[in-house]
Amino acid sequence: MAAHNSRPNQNNDVGEDRAMRRCTGGRALVDGLCRHGVDTVFGIPGTHNLPVFSALSEMGVRTVLTRHEQGAGYAADGYARVSGRPGVCVTTSGPAILNCSAAAAQAWSDSVPVLFLAPGPPTDHRGLGNGQLHEVRDQRAAMASLLAHAHRVNSVAEIPEAVAAAFAAMLSGRPRPAYLEIPHDLLAAVAAVAPVDPLPRAAGMPAAEALDAAMDVLMGARRPMIIAGGGARGAAAPLCALAESLDAPVVTSANGKGVLDEAHSLAVGAGLHQPSVRALVADSDVVLAVGTELAPSDLWYGPLSPAGTLVRIDVDPVALTTNADPQVRLLGDAAITIDALLTRLADRPRADRAGAERSARSRTELRADAAREGALYREILDALAPLMQRSTVVAGDSTMACYYGALSGLTVRRPAGFLYPTGGGTLGYGLPAAIGAKLADPEASVMALLGDGGIMFTVAELAAAAQLGLALPVLVVDNGGYGEIRNEMRERGETPVAVDLASIDFPALARSMGCHGEHVSGPAALTHAVTAAFAADRPTVLHIHA
Repeated sequence: MAAHNSRPNQNNDVGEDRAMRRCTGGRALVDGLCRHGVDTVFGIPGTHNLPVFSALSEMGVRTVLTRHEQGAGYAADGYARVSGRPGVCVTTSGPAILNCSAAAAQAWSDSVPVLFLAPGPPTDHRGLGNGQLHEVRDQRAAMASLLAHAHRVNSVAEIPEAVAAAFAAMLSGRPRPAYLEIPHDLLAAVAAVAPVDPLPRAAGMPAAEALDAAMDVLMGARRPMIIAGGGARGAAAPLCALAESLDAPVVTSANGKGVLDEAHSLAVGAGLHQPSVRALVADSDVVLAVGTELAPSDLWYGPLSPAGTLVRIDVDPVALTTNADPQVRLLGDAAITIDALLTRLADRPRADRAGAERSARSRTELRADAAREGALYREILDALAPLMQRSTVVAGDSTMACYYGALSGLTVRRPAGFLYPTGGGTLGYGLPAAIGAKLADPEASVMALLGDGGIMFTVAELAAAAQLGLALPVLVVDNGGYGEIRNEMRERGETPVAVDLASIDFPALARSMGCHGEHVSGPAALTHAVTAAFAADRPTVLHIHA
């Protein structure tokens, strides 16, 4: 997922004036965010971050109040994936930012640029445990264990530079989340500050000789194919053009799902673990992998071993050879690299490599794999199929209905149309990620697809979605507990323990938090129920048994 290079809109409303000015640390922070195009933040105010929220209000930045900091982190993640710009999560100190740790780890594992902001202990804190409110011995170190960029500022004057450095770290090369900590005594302190504009970032163009080598391989291919990961989300249009020029079938990872409209004649679908995908890889003489780690969390059953030549495009030099060392390495941004390949292809005739026929055959086989794997959810997926339009986004949990069902069994029509916590595999992701996605693209039809176990991790965010008045279908597929773990226990010959969950009246719970709620009697009624929920005045929880 590492070749995607999001580019935030730079907000010029702040003005071109970069003269020194006196302001609080909170104001310096928010000014820095605005200079990087931030107009929305997710989080919860607390005693130590009040100067930040005051400045956010004064400068017109939308604040989205979640009910738990973990929900704020996941919502910022969903916002980032759909908007293509960094999400921002603001918490208070100590336990609040630690509540975000799962969301931070998830964003790191899936290469999502989310900036986590929190006040820290005061500048004179010795870290010896003297009983201060929200005290953590080394808060920055805790976040640094999860993220590659974690910085604690030492002065108000340093804040603009630290914000610019955090955005550069998130967006230079492989997108990653970052953490910025400001001692809480600095947030209200006043000092002279010089604003810092966004830092330049490398263009991400591969070496000419690598592009030439890739062209030789691709033009010589008789049966090429493309594997696209989450790192190709920002390169959807050029990827489609390249697939058409090469007449190559396209398969995607979970986070790449929808990079090529899955209704396209060259789209095979998603699910690198499927036998049909492995058969297509074995049949291909050239495999072009774009922005994907070829990771165990996507492959499930061992590494992918192409019989033909492997060409990889990735913006991360480490990821370029991780899990599979290609014969041709293209180190660069996905969109820029593919555009360079297309320029080289422009003067060459389009070869007929029977791509549509190969794609159709593999697509039929993949659908058969999906039907077998997701048989328990087939009727539910069939009911959702008519709703999968170009504007539809499905935000899922690490739940059986998603990884056995929707991953390979739903047709997604847009990049970031399937939000799924692949690397971290976290429960509780889907609902807040759906909130972030809907706020990022209000015109999209966004739904959450959850299990009865996973929704309880962040169920409080129903209240946040209700307060926002979001038309958000929240589909809870109930299998009476932690079904995957129950099955694994049985496969080990053990009696399942601590996996069965007592039944909850989810529609009643939803109504108590200001949402609509409905028990759906069966798949036949589901299409109508979700359609109505897309047009409702608030979220609608739809409870159905698998």
